[in-house]
Amino acid sequence: MALRPIFSPSLEGKLLVSTHHVDFQWYPGMAKSQSQKSIASLHAAAQKQLFIDKVLEISSKSPEEIGVNLSAFNLMIKTVKHEREFSLECAYQASKVFEGGGPFLDLLKVRSIEAKRDPRLNQCGHLVKFHFYGTDWGLVPRTAFYDWLYINALHKHPELAEQVLTYRAFSDIAFNPERSINCQAYAAALYVSLHERGLLSDNVLKDKATYLSVINTGEVNNAHENTLTQDHLL
Repeated sequence: MALRPIFSPSLEGKLLVSTHHVDFQWYPGMAKSQSQKSIASLHAAAQKQLFIDKVLEISSKSPEEIGVNLSAFNLMIKTVKHEREFSLECAYQASKVFEGGGPFLDLLKVRSIEAKRDPRLNQCGHLVKFHFYGTDWGLVPRTAFYDWLYINALHKHPELAEQVLTYRAFSDIAFNPERSINCQAYAAALYVSLHERGLLSDNVLKDKATYLSVINTGEVNNAHENTLTQDHLL
């Protein structure tokens, strides 16, 4: 058995995203077929335990094309001024600033998997901040920068956003809150919540201070973050 979170947009109250931990049968192995068995098991358990009709798996292992397209490895960001295009994963990794180096902007030009595995990300000491297109982002709230990148990238793909808004529960089979911080499924749920509450304004999307003021009004990240320790920021 295994335990994984299901993220649901909260449409009222201070909490923007609800996190539900679900017990399910895990199928070990690196093959995509094994991951999809685990996904099916997780979603079936979520339906029984949480009374959820459908869950969208967001990852490269998703059985749904929309879920694959929404993964950080595949969701693309295109800049307006320079018309550069790179994946969300590359943008995130290229923005990291460590005690001994970074940001490594050359990671914007490589494949997502190469950006994620770049050895410099583990050789330059502690992560101290993110720097993206002239703006510094701190490490608190822990997932703020990643989530902001994700909702901006998604918003620029109306065909994907339209499909995301039809779901009320999201999973990422590879996300383990004991080892990771950021989660694309959580970010998707946050997008739906902001949209349905009428909070997804241009200011929220473009202005760091406005965005942070919105997500900080309440316990938006508590359920997602409190199981994490400072060690996961290294």
